[in-house]
Parts: sequence; C-alpha cells; structure tokens
Amino acid sequence: MAVFFLLLLSVPGLAQYEYDYDTDCRKAYTYFLSLQLSDGNQAVIQAIKANPRNLMATYIADYEDCMLLLFNGDRAQLDQRKSHLDARLDLLENGDRTSPWYRFTKAGVYLHWALIYTRFADNLKAANAFRRSFALLKENKKLYPTFGYNDVFIGLEEAVISTLPGDFRWLAAIFGMKGDLKRGMLRLETFLRMHDQEDILYRETALYYNYLRFYLMFQQQEVWSYIASDRFSTDNNLMHLFFRAHIALNFRKADVAVATLQKAKLQKDYNSFPILDYEMASAYLLSFQPATIDYYQRYLSRSRNRMFIKETWMKMAYYYYISGDITKADRCRQQILNSGSLLVDGDKQAQRFAEAAEWPNRQLLQARLLTDGGYYNKAYQKITSLKAEDLRTEVEKVEYYFRLGRIYDELQDPEKALVFYARAAESGKSRKEHYAARAVLQMGFIYEKKGDKVTAMSKFNECLEMRGHDFQNSIDQQAKAGLNRLAN
Repeated sequence: MAVFFLLLLSVPGLAQYEYDYDTDCRKAYTYFLSLQLSDGNQAVIQAIKANPRNLMATYIADYEDCMLLLFNGDRAQLDQRKSHLDARLDLLENGDRTSPWYRFTKAGVYLHWALIYTRFADNLKAANAFRRSFALLKENKKLYPTFGYNDVFIGLEEAVISTLPGDFRWLAAIFGMKGDLKRGMLRLETFLRMHDQEDILYRETALYYNYLRFYLMFQQQEVWSYIASDRFSTDNNLMHLFFRAHIALNFRKADVAVATLQKAKLQKDYNSFPILDYEMASAYLLSFQPATIDYYQRYLSRSRNRMFIKETWMKMAYYYYISGDITKADRCRQQILNSGSLLVDGDKQAQRFAEAAEWPNRQLLQARLLTDGGYYNKAYQKITSLKAEDLRTEVEKVEYYFRLGRIYDELQDPEKALVFYARAAESGKSRKEHYAARAVLQMGFIYEKKGDKVTAMSKFNECLEMRGHDFQNSIDQQAKAGLNRLAN
C-alpha cells in the first residue's frame, strides 16, 4: 500500500477532506470482505486518484492490512505494515471534526489493529488499541446518537468485553470498559435490520453477528441454517467460503467443510491464505483420510505463522498413530518440541502431548475425532467397545466418561449425556485436563436448553470456579457467555 500513501501525501494544499462511500470505495470494501485483496488494492488506488480528499478510502484501505494479518499471522508482514496504523490515523486527523465519521473511522482503524495484535498475542498493544476504539465510539455515540454505524463496533466491543475470561478481565478493569452481551447483540441486529448489503459495514456486521450468535449466544443451529442456505452467498467470495467451512468444522459437519473448501480452491486467491490448507487438513483428519497429511504439509511449507505449528505436528502424529505407522507418528511428535510457539491453547496442548512421551488410547482418540466430525454412530461403536474399568489410567477414564457424554449429547439423548458428564466432572475435578470443566459446561448447555435457568447458571458458575485446567480461557469465556445470556 505504499503507492496509496504516496498518492495522498503528494497532493499539495488539500483544502477540505470528505467521507464519500463512492463507487470505487464500495468496490474496494466488497473485494476486501471477499478476501480478494489485490483487487481491493486496485480499487482503493483508483478511489484516491479519483478523489484525493476522500478519507473514506483511507479508512477502507486499512481492511487490507487487517484481513492479511488476521488470516496469515505473518510476523514479518506485521513488521512491514505496523507503521500503517499511525500513518492512517495521521491522515484521518485531517477530517471534519463535526462529522460523525471523524471519530468513527479512527475507532474502526484502532479496532482493526486491536484484532491484529490479539492475533499475534501482543495483548497489551491489543488492549490499548481496543480502549482507544471504545472511547472514541462512546464519545461519538454521545455526540451523534442517531448515527447508526456507531452501533456496529460498539455492539461488537460490548459483546466481547462482557465475556472476557479471567486472565484478561484486568485489562477491561484498568481501562474502565464494561460490556453487555445482550445489548451488544441487539445493536448488531438493529443495524442489520435497518441497512442492506450496499451500505458500508453491512457485510462485516453480518459476519460479526453470526459469529457471536454461534460462539456466545448458543444459537448454533440457527446460525448453521443461515450459513448453509442460499441467503449466505459464497459465489466469488472466499471470505464466505472460509466462514462456512469454519462454522461447519465447529458444528461437527466435516464433510460439508471439505466440500466447501474444495469450492474455495477454485478461487484465484486461495493460495494467498495457507490457513485454508490447515482447515482442509483438519476436516480430513476427522474421518482419517490420507489427504490429511498432504494438506498439513502444504500448510507447514507455506505458512509464515508460528502459531498452530505444534498443533499441526500433533495432528499429523495422530493420523499416523491411528493408521498404525508408529515410526512416522513418533517423528511428528518429536517435531513438536523443536517448532512453533506456545501462544495459543492448541500449541500448548501439543507441547504437553510431546513431553508426556506416551500415546493416548487409540479408540478414545478415534471416538473423539469421529465425534468432532459429526460421525456419531461410528464414534459410538468405537467407544462402546471399551469399558471404563479396562482403561489403564485415571485420565483415560475421565476422558472416556466425557466422550461418551458428548456422543449421547449429539445423539439427542440428554439424560444419558448428563449421567456421563457428571461422572467426568466428579472423577476429573482435581486434574489439569479440561474434561471435567468442559463436562460441567456442557451440562450447563443442556439445562439451558431445557429451560432450567437456575441449574444452568449454577453449572456455568461451577465451571468458572474450576481453575488450572487446559483451555482455561476459552472454556471460561463460554461459561461467562452462558451467564450473560441467562441474566435478567
């Protein structure tokens, strides 16, 4: 984007700047939100050439950095582009201070970079950028209460703040930020109802709204019904293809994820994002397909991201272990110790797996992967070939109870699921593995679905009281979201 800055800074004596979401800006925004970054850059440059005083183009240009850095997580690219934050903010300072877009566009840029720094685990920088965005939006809301675009980012930020896990709550407290999940979601819903796809922010608001509904509002089936329908168009839209595949994977529909990513491979920008190979490999792994290795190796060879590397080697080790090739499985496990980073939960789990130097029960592992892929009957057959008393370690017994609970849960037998979740919670409550905490969380979901608000809230609080286990932050966030949903 160096050309973009040269175009702006080389224009002498600019008298008055404006915010015009013109045809070129709309094209650029649409391209960026479809992950067609090179086409987006061309459209932004054309917008600047046509109107060098248009600060809307400055704001929209920031989406290119945001998309690229969020998806690729390349530290070298971050180092090359981090100066763009201050450069864009300096340009936006030239705007009309009486316009609601003046503070809003700056808040949007800060929010983009908060997300970017979170991606790179630069938590203090992320918190500072988030705070600046939050403060600008609150001020803008007071000055221009009918400016509907405020509610997009305020709603997103309120929802996120309300569910921050314990390890991050201090950041919100220091910066005086308070959240409200229901109010945040209502802001997003209202914006979508009052706007259409031709408006700036509509496309990303729809993604925010459905992402939060899926992960925080316990509306997974509703979100999937929308994402899988023709209303959610994936034509020439790599972002929507990724989003559908990602939701499919997390909603235990591995076959749909594979089919969606195969369609994504036909997009010209597919190879710009190695994470798509990672998603494909993860989908194939859940049914033990040989293509698992091909796509994980493609990811390792093309990614410049130090996150998810250990986890990738662990998953390749799982594949070879299940396939009976213990030599290759051991080789992959050894690679975990000498690669990647320890910034995300999956990589931390992989490191512990490598250091433990022992293999999990093969049938339990198969049952876990089959369940994650949505192959519930096959998972049930695998796990019921075992008996808890025959398992050799206590952790295997805890996992056995948890996995059996999950399978019954997915087979729509909540009463049996509760029985096995309770056993997992009791037998694993003093262990560092996440099975007990996750079992209690799942119990909370079941009682919430039953309409038993009191018991559901009790389970979510019990989950939050369980400390020192794996995946602490992600499990805590889901429990806090549950409490937020059920609060009066």
